[in-house]
Amino acid sequence: MDKLKQLFKDKSSAAVNEIKQLVKDHGTRVIDQVQIEQVYGGMRGIKSMIWETSSLDANAGIRFRGFSITELRELLPRINGATEPLPEGLFWLMIAGEIPTEEDVRWLSQEWQRRSKLPEHVTHLLSQLDCSLHPMTQLSIGILAMQSESLFAQKYESGMKKTDYWDIMYEDVMNCISRLPLVAAYIYRKCFHNNQQIPARTDLDWSANFAHMLGIDNPEFMDLMRLYMTIHADHEGGNASAHTVHLVGSTLSDAYLSLSAGMNALAGPLHGLANQEVMDWIYDLIEDLGTRTPTKEQISDYVTKTLAQGVVVPGYGHAVLRSPDPRFLAQKEFAEKHCPDDELVQIVWKVFEVVPPILDSLGKVKNPWPNVDAHSGALLEHYGLNEHNFYTVMFGVSRAQGVLAQLCWDRSYNLPLERPKSLTSEEIENFIANSTN
Repeated sequence: MDKLKQLFKDKSSAAVNEIKQLVKDHGTRVIDQVQIEQVYGGMRGIKSMIWETSSLDANAGIRFRGFSITELRELLPRINGATEPLPEGLFWLMIAGEIPTEEDVRWLSQEWQRRSKLPEHVTHLLSQLDCSLHPMTQLSIGILAMQSESLFAQKYESGMKKTDYWDIMYEDVMNCISRLPLVAAYIYRKCFHNNQQIPARTDLDWSANFAHMLGIDNPEFMDLMRLYMTIHADHEGGNASAHTVHLVGSTLSDAYLSLSAGMNALAGPLHGLANQEVMDWIYDLIEDLGTRTPTKEQISDYVTKTLAQGVVVPGYGHAVLRSPDPRFLAQKEFAEKHCPDDELVQIVWKVFEVVPPILDSLGKVKNPWPNVDAHSGALLEHYGLNEHNFYTVMFGVSRAQGVLAQLCWDRSYNLPLERPKSLTSEEIENFIANSTN
């Protein structure tokens, strides 16, 4: 049993016993109340699921096992000359609940490298897909194709004990995460670079190898990928893609089926596709204003016109956050260090100055601040990755870490099939009538 798997076994076994006692002692206590507007409003804010790997505070932003992004950029080890934290370190933290050592990160990086063998039938299937298919559709298909390798599905078919579910899920999760950059890079090179594939290197960490396979060997871009893959890795369990993985996983679907479903949720315009829409909106702004160096006054006029047309400003507003997204600020800090004079980056910063006061003046927007999507595209373009419809694929490769780490915990806890109770509008109307009589 490998070192991370043993650590997870020890941690999760102790947690299972603690939770059993917690439910026994306090299981009937009421923790929340559901309002009718929440029933009709997408279950917004209803506390109804367990998510161990991260939590979201309206003001502090995302915390991974209690650590903020600012703290993690200081605490997570760096290897291979990295100046940014590695997602290997964050994955270790999400699985095991403790900051890894540099040796731990180096081991995990090598372990993912060892497991990164893509089945031939997966690349064959991807090669047959027309490039008119959105890259996210191709990613979902590629993940489903890897399901033939699912050890969980094989072991469940032959019969295994519930107490072994976490063990086999861990193996699938490790294999799936290790291979995702290969699938994503294959799609990218096939669709945007005449199928001129670039083989992985054995001396690079997970994110740097992804950058290499995309065809961008710039050390700064490798660091950007390390940062990007870290800050996008998780965002508590209530967001659509995370909840989808959790829901499908509760049926005892394996990691590949569950993750593919989650990627389909991430592909929606109200979720992960927003980073693509941000760059499309910026280019519309450039075309409308006729300049790549607009003034803040010009941007303000364009934003006002956009809102008057009933169109939202992509990248601004968040269902939970009530302050600037720390992930946005982390990318802004990276840009200030590496590319402060880039014209698109300058536009992003001017929009950051202009949009919040405008949205705040409307009196209808609870969060006028930028989220992570508002900055990522400009950085990617700076290093030559201009294909906007590929951005969500990169988001998905990163997000897989958090949702699959949690899937290991789901199976360790033996969480049941998720099955909320639905209501008809007539039942709600009857409830209102009876409660007011």
